[in-house]
Amino acid sequence: MNNIPKGYKQTEVGVIPEEWEVCQVGSLLNYINGKAHEQSIKDYGRYVVVNSKFISSEGEVRKYSDECYCPTRVGDVLMVMSDVPNGRAIAKCFYVEEADTYTVNQRICVLTPIKIEGKLLFYKLDRNKFYLAFDDGVKQTNLRKDEVLSCPIGIPISHNEQRAIAAILSDVDALLAKLDQLIVKKRDLKQAAMQQLLTGQTRLPGFSGKWELKRLGEVATFHKGKGLAKSELDPFGSEPCVHYGELFTRYPETITETLSRTNTHAGVYRSIANDVLMPTSDVTPNGLATASCIHQTGVVLGGDILVIRANPEELAGSFLSYVIRQSRDQVLQLVTGTTVFHIYGADMKKFTFLMPSVEEQRAIVNILDDMDAEIAALETRRDKTKLLKQGMMQELLTGRIRLV
Repeated sequence: MNNIPKGYKQTEVGVIPEEWEVCQVGSLLNYINGKAHEQSIKDYGRYVVVNSKFISSEGEVRKYSDECYCPTRVGDVLMVMSDVPNGRAIAKCFYVEEADTYTVNQRICVLTPIKIEGKLLFYKLDRNKFYLAFDDGVKQTNLRKDEVLSCPIGIPISHNEQRAIAAILSDVDALLAKLDQLIVKKRDLKQAAMQQLLTGQTRLPGFSGKWELKRLGEVATFHKGKGLAKSELDPFGSEPCVHYGELFTRYPETITETLSRTNTHAGVYRSIANDVLMPTSDVTPNGLATASCIHQTGVVLGGDILVIRANPEELAGSFLSYVIRQSRDQVLQLVTGTTVFHIYGADMKKFTFLMPSVEEQRAIVNILDDMDAEIAALETRRDKTKLLKQGMMQELLTGRIRLV
């Protein structure tokens, strides 16, 4: 039974519009191998040197020497030729927007489009499945020139259609870049606000009382979670829970909703609203300077969680979690261990901080939580836009949706 829609045809790259053609990459462009670089103290020109992970460094490159200089032009596509097994760099591509700015090393090839729009070439080749098939997961993948050039792709014959596809995907990329920039800016603003508000350098309107220097052991008691292996987590479980590993990456300073559930309920340790949770062990010390205040009572708390419990009418848990994260250097001084690092209640009892009235604590937390919510909303919008882009690419780059 023929399921090919009218106006489409079956090809080696799948079903594409009849007005499209299948071409080997080599017929559409010029190929240049990157060069090993020498650095020069003479100011012949500063270039961003691009390596296999697109980690760039600005250096003075002797541009007169073909042995160390591989220039790029606007519209060129750079492709990673080598990566470790199951790495994420092989066939990763970069589109050159600025002339005479980049030079690449020997693990990158430069593809200069001749019969195809450069941006469309970028979208077609970036992590193309044809190239990923060379990664066997056992040994380092090294794409050769003939392998790069033999990749088949389906493209519109019309350059107007090529430009239209590239333009709409470029617009989405530009939106994603703006969202990323805005998220970074908002995070920087939050960090600056934390520095000012949590130390009393900036006071909120209506507050003027003196802040007291406190040792955490004077205002809090310390407890420890129990059990709860990863295998006990169940998305359909009857009990909300927090696994210590989630405190490193998944929870912010304030936990308003738990992310995991479990069916384990016998002999567990449960939260009381306003508890501050910290992971007590990690393979690196940096992750231990993390704290989150849980607003729910009765949540199952797993082992390797330090529970800091204070009177909410004296110390707002979210204020303390912000202070702990802001005071990373002090927390790291309390960490013990060599290969695996730990922090315990006996250590955190020594933690010192400036404590305003609980009313001012709550006012500060409200401002910082609002900033967190704004960042989270931007991150959600960015993630949805990324999913939208993936869907658009699937439709536009196969010709299922036509723009002209």
